[in-house]
Amino acid sequence: MRIIPVIDIRNGAVVRARAGDRTSYRPIATPLATTSAPADVVAGFLTLHPFEKIYVADLDAIEGSGDNRRAIGALTQRYPSLRFMVDAGAKSDDWRGVSGIERVIGSETLSDGESFSVAKDDPNVILSLDFRGDEFLGPRPLIDRAELWPRRIIVMTLARVGVGAGPDVERLATIIERAGERRVYAAGGVRDARDLARLEAIGAAGALVATALHDGALNRADLERANVMRQNTIRQDTMRQEKREPRKAPF
Repeated sequence: MRIIPVIDIRNGAVVRARAGDRTSYRPIATPLATTSAPADVVAGFLTLHPFEKIYVADLDAIEGSGDNRRAIGALTQRYPSLRFMVDAGAKSDDWRGVSGIERVIGSETLSDGESFSVAKDDPNVILSLDFRGDEFLGPRPLIDRAELWPRRIIVMTLARVGVGAGPDVERLATIIERAGERRVYAAGGVRDARDLARLEAIGAAGALVATALHDGALNRADLERANVMRQNTIRQDTMRQEKREPRKAPF
């Protein structure tokens, strides 16, 4: 179970997301950082655990009112060992080929499913299937046709972000079953280690988390346990793969 901390950036500051109501987002106040500057918040996350990836939502770019490219670029310079999963709406394409960046393309910003099929084979592209309540936000083919999905998928339940509602386990389980060998990440609603265990049980590859980290509901021990589970899963998958592959002759 890979835990991926989330920062939502607007006007150069990290904001606290709640229920997907972006008009209400305000600069974050967190015990992990003395300011809402992106670099300070990322540094705060790293005091909890040696995370390998950070998810970044560029809200200005998603809403078409500007971008936070300079702030995100500064993060890649300050933390060269980290990978940043960047959702910049239609501007996600601007990050193609940039070192340290994985592009997240949200279904809510796409006009049709076929246009995404061009990007789906790019190993640095992640599709976010976005939902508000029971409503899928995006072109219908993207949710109906699993063959359009890339190797990694985020299931984003906006109404559950930051409100302590718990992850949408039923929806996630359905998409995980349809996804086959693809990796599916949960976004929205993770409250504590018990939610992580529920997601692990249904086969989620990981979870995007913010509020539970800022509020201390997930502590260092919880994060280390999740990392141990992930490493065990990787070893088991490797062993299964080795058993499936025929042993090659030494010459």
